[in-house]
Amino acid sequence: MGSSEESVVAVIMVGGPTKGTRFRPLSLNIPKPLFPLAGQPMVHHPISACKRIPNLAQIYLIGFYEEREFALFVSSISNELRVPVRYLKEDKPHGSAGGLYNFRDLILEDNYSHIVLLNCDVCCSFPLPEMLEAHRSYGGMGTILVNKVSPESANQFGALVADPVTNELLHYTEKPETFVSDRINCGVYIFTPEIFTAIQGVSTQRKERATLRRVTSFEALQPANRSLPTDFVRLDQDILSPLAGKKQFYVYETRDFWEQIKTPGMSLKCSGLYLSQFRFTSPHLLASGNGSKNATISGDVYIHPSSKVHPTAKIGPNVSISANARIGAGARLVSCIILDDVEIKENAVVIHAIVGWKSSIGRWSRVQASGDYNAKLGVTILVIIIKLMTFLYEPGESVLPNKTLNVSVQDEIIL
Repeated sequence: MGSSEESVVAVIMVGGPTKGTRFRPLSLNIPKPLFPLAGQPMVHHPISACKRIPNLAQIYLIGFYEEREFALFVSSISNELRVPVRYLKEDKPHGSAGGLYNFRDLILEDNYSHIVLLNCDVCCSFPLPEMLEAHRSYGGMGTILVNKVSPESANQFGALVADPVTNELLHYTEKPETFVSDRINCGVYIFTPEIFTAIQGVSTQRKERATLRRVTSFEALQPANRSLPTDFVRLDQDILSPLAGKKQFYVYETRDFWEQIKTPGMSLKCSGLYLSQFRFTSPHLLASGNGSKNATISGDVYIHPSSKVHPTAKIGPNVSISANARIGAGARLVSCIILDDVEIKENAVVIHAIVGWKSSIGRWSRVQASGDYNAKLGVTILVIIIKLMTFLYEPGESVLPNKTLNVSVQDEIIL
């Protein structure tokens, strides 16, 4: 066990509006990290997980968004969890490791013993206390959370090889062209402050190479000769790969759920994963009902206290209903996210869909997709102020803002 005087700082990378474009159109009106999953903003889930870390002193969010977009959330979550949360805006892209290094003076000013680094668009159970304990026993510079995936999908992630006995990281490669391993990097790390020395070393080497090497203007324009800025440092290619096998990094494997939240379809899947986790971590957030005084609830369902759901409605499984929604008599909701101020009228059916802010689903309408979270049109997406009239059948659409539809459509993106 670590000393009781040791303190830990957590850093969550939230990206910016130029990143996460695959998440559109859901991120057109709200920063991706604030999009609600299981009734809570996406970034709320890793923040809540950090709260469980012993001796946690501070949480920083680092990204490209304007500070005003996070001001209200940061204030609210700090009061809710009683842990200081602060947003730090990058002036330009610095890479996954460079962004951390850019704020090194602030992060290190209180002599934290360990730094927990997470990516916002990761969905998992975040076993951070257990991971921290393992990291202390390894004695290295850093510990990486890893997960086992299918061999067919391993090349989509950072693949790694570790010693089965000591858990030392032996080899790391980002998105390999050939099969390396079915163990992948989950985007969750614990470091000692020595990580900043390693990042600085990469920048120093680049400066030295730039000084020694002189190329013609024509050569400088060629892709092979284009070098990264000295302050742009990637955690995977620039730190993990060269230091693998040098007793600096170790792995901690999770056998629980893990997903990346890159697309709207995956947000719906991950909302369901978080709802199922609530059974163990926050059962008070899950709704219940048998159709007498409250709606019939099946499986894991979140309903915001301000929403009104008719007792004859049937909700679940995997349904999240946000603030001020109105669900009419006989409505049937399955595997969907209902956002703020949505109205779903009598006997409407919504399956495998994300219904955007202030939208209205007409009586007897049916909104349904295939439920393939990885498919481009596997989930129906209604963005904002969408009105669907009676008898509409809509399997697998993306409908952008301010539309009224009164005909059935299928497998379309409606601009």
